Amino acid sequence: MTEQHCPYAMDQSGQDIQGEATLLRGRGRATQVELPGGVVVWAVTDMALTKQLLTDSRVSRDPYLHWPRWENGEGEFARTWPLAMWVADRNMITAYGAEHSRLRKLVAKAFTARRTAALRPRIEAITAELLDRVAELAQDGPVDLRADLAYALPTRVISDLLGIPDDLRPELLRIVGAWLHGPASEEEAMALAGEMYALLARLIELKRSVPGDDLVSGLIAARDEDDGAGLSEQELVDTVLLLFTAGHETTVNLLDHAVHRLLSHPDQLALVRAGTASWDDVIDETVRLEAPFANMPLRFAVEDIVLDDVTFARGDAIMISFAGVGRDPLVHGESADLFDLTRSTLRDHIGFGHGVHYCIGAPLARLEVAIALPALFERFPGLELVEPADGLKPLESFISNGHRELPVRIQPLVTAGV
Repeated sequence: MTEQHCPYAMDQSGQDIQGEATLLRGRGRATQVELPGGVVVWAVTDMALTKQLLTDSRVSRDPYLHWPRWENGEGEFARTWPLAMWVADRNMITAYGAEHSRLRKLVAKAFTARRTAALRPRIEAITAELLDRVAELAQDGPVDLRADLAYALPTRVISDLLGIPDDLRPELLRIVGAWLHGPASEEEAMALAGEMYALLARLIELKRSVPGDDLVSGLIAARDEDDGAGLSEQELVDTVLLLFTAGHETTVNLLDHAVHRLLSHPDQLALVRAGTASWDDVIDETVRLEAPFANMPLRFAVEDIVLDDVTFARGDAIMISFAGVGRDPLVHGESADLFDLTRSTLRDHIGFGHGVHYCIGAPLARLEVAIALPALFERFPGLELVEPADGLKPLESFISNGHRELPVRIQPLVTAGV
């Protein structure tokens, strides 16, 4: 095979996510890549093709039904593959057809527009508390806004919503962070999975004993009613894991990148301050330009899918490159790599997904960022990056797209209560 057609080995450290996405686009709108463990999959970077696949009933996210290599999760590969946890979960994100509809319905009532809007006062209160803390920390030097705002806010919000006790939250966040951000060996991945499921079992046991007015308690009730007809025990645990992980990581990266882009593009920040662009514009353009999840494993061809220039054979694994799709020049033109709040296509993105698997928590993520951004820039109008815009280190992940740190300098002239 020529180099153009040999599988491209993905850089699992994620040191240049956008450069890699550009390289993949140059190989075609769908190209074969090699993931850790020697797993060859199709990577899709074209917007039109991605939308087509995400709405095609011949494409599944269930490896137990549609990925022969998975061997129903019972083989050596399923036990040792470093990325196994991205496909092994039995929840709404990996379910197919009627099973997906059943699981999504159980969770959807917690994320209605009315319930999401009702969270605004709590999100505003947490944001104000965190900004007070940022002001205190700034007295001693630069502040890491990723840790002290972008990370702190969504983790607090989703923990409150799910009912994660304060004494379990740090350990759960540590395990999830190691899973999301670190290039794990087979042994490390297996150890993390064991720790995670043991901790989730403790949480479920606690909530069964002392239920509260929270989503985990509600899911347990759905599981235990009618002899478990609504939710199996494995589905219960994996749904809690999904909601906790997706419920903060996407928002963390979105807020991180939004602040970074505004501070590194003062002309665009000026448009917002002048009312020419809105905070919603900032959210959409950031999601388009810097997809919070750069690459999402995996989907599977239920049967042969023959298209004009590519054929996905039955059982083929497919990975959507959201980083590549967001900067598709066929949609956004030659300026696709630029942060531009005036572009007419800034809402033409699928950073929160598309079709039946559209992110159920997207309205909550948008609300959190829409509250945090104006509060931050109103409180600290002299905010500036400590490092050059291109000097920040990315997360060590080809999936989660963010910075390890976001150090900023805050002018002392604006303090709490002023």
